[in-house]
Amino acid sequence: MDFDLDKTLYFFIAGRYEFGNKGADIFIESLARLNALLKYEKPDTTVVAFLIFPTKTNNFNVESLRGHAVVKQLRDTINNVQQDIGNRMFDSCLKGHLPTADELLTKEDMVKIKRCMYAMQRDTMPPVTTHNIVDDWSDPVLNAIRRCQMFNTIHDRVKMVFHPEFLSSTNPLFGIDYEEFVRGCHLGVFPSYYEPWGYTPAECTVMGIPSITTNLSGFGCFMQEHITDPKSYGIYIVDRRYIGLEASVQQLSNFMLEFSRLNRRQRIIQRNRTERLSDLLDWRTLGIYYRQARVKALQAVYSDYVDESSVYGSRNNLNFSRPFSEPPSPTSSRHTTPVPSIHGSDDEDSVDEETELKELGIK
Repeated sequence: MDFDLDKTLYFFIAGRYEFGNKGADIFIESLARLNALLKYEKPDTTVVAFLIFPTKTNNFNVESLRGHAVVKQLRDTINNVQQDIGNRMFDSCLKGHLPTADELLTKEDMVKIKRCMYAMQRDTMPPVTTHNIVDDWSDPVLNAIRRCQMFNTIHDRVKMVFHPEFLSSTNPLFGIDYEEFVRGCHLGVFPSYYEPWGYTPAECTVMGIPSITTNLSGFGCFMQEHITDPKSYGIYIVDRRYIGLEASVQQLSNFMLEFSRLNRRQRIIQRNRTERLSDLLDWRTLGIYYRQARVKALQAVYSDYVDESSVYGSRNNLNFSRPFSEPPSPTSSRHTTPVPSIHGSDDEDSVDEETELKELGIK
């Protein structure tokens, strides 16, 4: 592995395999540009981009299974060595002797570890997909990856992982559910060209994960309407309505680069803010619009229909102002905000306004 896990960010896109509608085309193109920017600006930072789109496959490819097997073998070997070291240390200390490093880690242990490390070496580049895809020469995602030459070379700062099936805990490679996967990522990217609502960025928001959406999706338009500064809450909105395709791709790559520049402290603050928006996506808020749509439909069919539940519209003016060190409660909502994210151990509220805005680069 040619990158530092402590300086690695995980981006993902997921949904139905609608290459254009879901924005996978501009996502891959923007990742290629992000790759070039990171090589120049932050060569020690690595972005792993997951593309979760179900499509026809034969089975897992050999390289993916081999990589999973050798990593598992290394983990098991290290665990066994750790247990042996603990036993030797206990026996030695029980005898009143302080063990040396050579006594704890024997030559046999070193041989076992070296064998695992040699087994992990490869002469070829790692695959960009986890499965053998049917008709891979015509697959739009693979063709876009080939066109952008994102082949996971040692010099690439953006690594591609195309997983052509939905995630589940029974998956032999990942072994986690979609919710666990989302919580383990840093950023969800959903630059949809057409999306009536968009549950994937909404799910990210409820789980406290920043996301990128567009003003051609219902979610993006909803957030623009109710949040004064969506970006400060971890909602990046790409303009795909009023500017051209090239400008949208450039804007998306700039958003991802801007996120890559954040340090851990800044990402924690942003995740806490993102999770506070969950109240905005509560059914008590969104249910209003469903009821209004039903009333309009009934009134279109029955002209004499009278709506007797107009009280539900009392929360329509729910808005989030720009956040401060102590984020204000939304107007016309409950007095309390959602419980802060468990990731926010640094306690955002202890930072004053000017310091926080300076850390986030907001002027």
